[in-house]
Amino acid sequence: MNKPGMLIVISGPSGTGKGTIAKILAEDSDFELSVSRTTRAPRPGEIDGKHYYFTTVGEFEKLIEENGFFEYALYNGNYYGTPVENVEQKLLSGKNVILEIEVKGALKIKDVYKNDYISIFIIPPSKEEMEKRLRERGSDSEEDIKKRLEISSAEIEMAHNYEYLVVNDTVENAVSDIKKIVAVEGLKTKRNDNAILKFKGEVK
Repeated sequence: MNKPGMLIVISGPSGTGKGTIAKILAEDSDFELSVSRTTRAPRPGEIDGKHYYFTTVGEFEKLIEENGFFEYALYNGNYYGTPVENVEQKLLSGKNVILEIEVKGALKIKDVYKNDYISIFIIPPSKEEMEKRLRERGSDSEEDIKKRLEISSAEIEMAHNYEYLVVNDTVENAVSDIKKIVAVEGLKTKRNDNAILKFKGEVK
């Protein structure tokens, strides 16, 4: 019997580097990144099916009607959603599945998984650094940057709804901190029923 993987929810305001962190974690064979759907246009270098499933508003809303998302949110004029497809199978196979999603969407995960997941909020070391990262990204207009900074102020207030807070001063440190969190979570009694049953001789 495989030990089930853990669901890891990573979110935070734009400019925190959460997408880069999630991609680096997914390079480890113990982790797999769940690919979200969105109605926003691809940024330079983004590939459909790898970074996001890019879709139309009509297609997205059809999936909403069919209960095809664990959660979805409207953010800065665009839909973002976590597809149901394949997540459960990945968890049962022993993979730790990373959901890199917006704050509003992350809170809706509680309705599905209650407290049986790991929630991590990512922030940069300062507001100035967050704005710097948004500008260096080079994919947003000045208007979009201002909107994202306004939204981030409200999102920071939601940090206390998460179990863990990771400050992304460097990507290497943030990835290391998250791996430590996952290692500790993996030792919790509720995630090790199989070890207890094996000790009792009820499974091999």
